[in-house]
Amino acid sequence: MTDTTDPTVPTRTGAGSTPVMPLGEHELGATATGSFHEPHAVLGAHEYEGGVTIRTLKPFASEVAVLLPDGTAHAMEHEYDGIWTAALPLKEVPSYRIRVTWTDGADWVDTEEPYRFLPTIGELDLHLIREGRHEELWRALGAHVRTVDGVEGASFTVWAPNARAVQVIGSFNGWNGRLHSMRSLGASGVWEIFVPGAGDGATYKFRILGPDGQWREKADPMARAAEVPPATGSVITTSDFEWSDEHWLAERAGADALASRMSVYEVHLASWRPGLGYRELAQELTEYVADMGFTHVEFMPLAEHPFGGSWGYQVTGYYAPTSRLGSPDELRHLIDTLHNAGIGVIMDWVPAHFPKDEWALGRFDGTPLYEHADPRRGEHPDWGTYIFDTGRNEVRNFLVANACYWLEEFHVDGLRVDAVASMLYLDYSREDGQWIPNRHGGREDLENIAFLQETTATAYKRAPGIVMIAEESTSFPGVTRPTDTGGLGFGFKWNMGWMHDTLEYLGQDPIHRQYHHGELTFSMVYQYSENFVLPLSHDEVVHGKGSLLRKAPGDDWQQAASLRSYLTFQWTHPGKQLIFMGIEFAQGTEWNEQAGLPWWLLEYPLHRGAQQLVRDLNALQAEFPALYQRDQDPGGFEWLIGDDAGHNVLSFVRRDAAGDPVAVVVNFSPEPWHDYRIPLPEGGDWLEVLNTDAPVYGGSGVGNLGRVHAEPLPLHGREHSVRLSVPPLGAVILAPQRLREG
Repeated sequence: MTDTTDPTVPTRTGAGSTPVMPLGEHELGATATGSFHEPHAVLGAHEYEGGVTIRTLKPFASEVAVLLPDGTAHAMEHEYDGIWTAALPLKEVPSYRIRVTWTDGADWVDTEEPYRFLPTIGELDLHLIREGRHEELWRALGAHVRTVDGVEGASFTVWAPNARAVQVIGSFNGWNGRLHSMRSLGASGVWEIFVPGAGDGATYKFRILGPDGQWREKADPMARAAEVPPATGSVITTSDFEWSDEHWLAERAGADALASRMSVYEVHLASWRPGLGYRELAQELTEYVADMGFTHVEFMPLAEHPFGGSWGYQVTGYYAPTSRLGSPDELRHLIDTLHNAGIGVIMDWVPAHFPKDEWALGRFDGTPLYEHADPRRGEHPDWGTYIFDTGRNEVRNFLVANACYWLEEFHVDGLRVDAVASMLYLDYSREDGQWIPNRHGGREDLENIAFLQETTATAYKRAPGIVMIAEESTSFPGVTRPTDTGGLGFGFKWNMGWMHDTLEYLGQDPIHRQYHHGELTFSMVYQYSENFVLPLSHDEVVHGKGSLLRKAPGDDWQQAASLRSYLTFQWTHPGKQLIFMGIEFAQGTEWNEQAGLPWWLLEYPLHRGAQQLVRDLNALQAEFPALYQRDQDPGGFEWLIGDDAGHNVLSFVRRDAAGDPVAVVVNFSPEPWHDYRIPLPEGGDWLEVLNTDAPVYGGSGVGNLGRVHAEPLPLHGREHSVRLSVPPLGAVILAPQRLREG
């Protein structure tokens, strides 16, 4: 080696002074093209026979040198197709940089060498990934800004066990994957590289060479941000958000969800008020939901999805909040603002299936990886999507960790798990011969059942006070039973039976409703078999189903009155309540995500009246714990008259933990019933605390002047009864006067 007084002038190694670590043409050729599974074994620094051989890949360079910490530069020789080599007489591998002069004649540039760094993912992480037990998977895989050996950059890790080679391409390397080939970390199936200089906001993808010899460009399954669709790149992101909801989280952890009030406003964020992003929604949505008195919002899926018309149910970025509405930290701001207003956040989560977009999860490494290989298990016949292979450790881990990710990184208070019924049965939407029985010969999907149990158990363990809610439409037993007794472990289940039965009843002409009375009362037969949410969701106001307002027969006034009575029945029936945005002000048209909500309807009394009723129902529910405290306790509900089909009337009592009652009378007939007598659980004065026929709601004013007196006249086995005026298509709620005096 020749010394020089000018460190910017590279020294050259004389022939034979220090031997170069030899490599075969196959290794060099594959590395040069970016198709070698172990590029770090070729590139970077390697001790060899008393010296150190350094190789770097700089395919468009005219001169390349190694820069040592002492400031000396040592020229490298071009060896093979863009690979440059130097052998230095050093006793150990140094920290070094690479000086490059490009063929365009520009001045030299000093760069960091990506192949001189050790793996940024540890053995424990790799072990947990193989076992499917990495509950914080998002901290191990994906792109992470970090400083390694004093060098700022980003580490990239991806699971692609069947790939022959993997490259990371992005805005930091001109989308040239040859420059950043990743190394395989053995049996884990994980590939890794640290890229100096890559940072927050950079766009990237993985370029994967499959077993079939084809290259595929794929978005990062673990990306925590993505480009705005229709662009499909992943985005490196860091968070500097500071939460201020500690008090909310502490209260949540100590609450009993079953005995707490839960009135949920389901929202499609992009169309609630089109044009608003997460930051604007933090103010406007929070103010609206607080004013209306809802306890929770439920966001339709916010994970990134390419097609807006899927409403988020065709997910391609499970760890990336949709960029349509802003950055991940802006979503955190929205949730933090809601929490500080006392409003919980539930998010729809879609582990049942994923779309076939070629740049996303499907055939990720050139093979069925996230999905079942057999289409009888791996493809959904109704939705044209792939089905996750939850029997595979790494796939199950991907989803379980994803649930934890939203609960922990975004402080979400619960997940409503979409399409659970499709996950429980192997023959869901399949004809004979289109499905494979389980190992016992049955139709239950044992792998998905185990996955759901692990998800709920892990979520409740890691995030105290959250709720897991199943959208499950069958009679599968034990959906909300604890996992240690064989249940699925959910906190709540959507009561799809109540929804279908009562909407069927509502759609009948009043003269025929007497023959369908059981559709109103049947839900109490099975009410205590599960913990229920009563949903009137987006599914009921799309795909030609029309609006909830128009499901009832009659003119505008009758439809609005029917809606008010129906919502009152929902709010007073045992179970938690959920309505989709727009229902609260009696939207008259079917929901259209491209048009947004018709807020202008609030100029009209019938629509303002419906909105005021929902506001008052929430306030009344908050005032009287009888309307929520014992939803799952048979002692919290009693029929007063449940079989008066001839009048289209039903009446019942709700009781709170102290036994204090609230009475409810609902009339689904267009006729008012005067001198209608019902039994009451105690005598004395009762207040008419709500009447849906009040003029403020757009009603006709039939009522009881705000008060009734229960007389000692026995009826239906009770010692007291009262004579009422029950309004047409109206509902009345009564409470003992002593409760308000107290």
